[in-house]
Amino acid sequence: MMNPVQPKPCTILQVHRESEHEWTFRVETDVKVAHGQFMQLSIPKIGECPISVSAQGDGWLEFTIRSVGKVTNVIFEKTAGDVLFLRGPYGKGWPVEKFQGRHMVVITGGTGLAPVRSLLHYFAGNPEYTKSVHLISGFKNEEGIVFAPELEAWKDSFRTIYALDNDAKEGWRTGMVTVFVKEIPWESFDGNYEVLVVGPPPMMKFTGLELLKNGVDPEKIWMSFERKMSCAVGKCGHCRIDETYVCLDGPVFPYTVARNLTD
Repeated sequence: MMNPVQPKPCTILQVHRESEHEWTFRVETDVKVAHGQFMQLSIPKIGECPISVSAQGDGWLEFTIRSVGKVTNVIFEKTAGDVLFLRGPYGKGWPVEKFQGRHMVVITGGTGLAPVRSLLHYFAGNPEYTKSVHLISGFKNEEGIVFAPELEAWKDSFRTIYALDNDAKEGWRTGMVTVFVKEIPWESFDGNYEVLVVGPPPMMKFTGLELLKNGVDPEKIWMSFERKMSCAVGKCGHCRIDETYVCLDGPVFPYTVARNLTD
């Protein structure tokens, strides 16, 4: 029987700088991951951290990592050919089966784009799966933009609004993502839609409220929470919020649950 917390060494295939603080690591592995699930990445004698899978392909997974602490700082020292230890996948991903034949609205803030990136790849590669895809992606400033080539390419597949909080950039809007929620043609969807929201907790909180203000059904909103997790199997309690274990019950939650999980 496989040990669910036993990490395995995997070779780094590529390292790509996304922004000032975020890098994407492509790692060799045959692990199959559902869109929205996460893995635990570790360095022996240093520690481990939970990271959502940002892309996947035949024999590899990608992880987009922000340097925020001891473990990620050491991971940033790694290059192609080095080894990372992986265990997982863990958690519940996006309910993709609910999205078939629906209008999809995806709203992300900053690196919140990473947990939906593989799903957006799927939508772009299978345009018949959804009725339409509306993508609103916001970043604090130009230096914080991640996945720039894909954002450009997605303009051909999706209806996009890209924004910077305060800065100006050609082809981009200025303002928080909440400002643009009203521009989505909600009434034209005739109730046949689903909404995905990922970003920092304040962004998700206020985006949820703005969606409700625009008449969006709370049952059709989904959010992904990335919290500090240690064991990822519901034993340590680090990710527990009241009676909810984010690592087991999430990280993807319906808004009816997610609105009660903000600290």
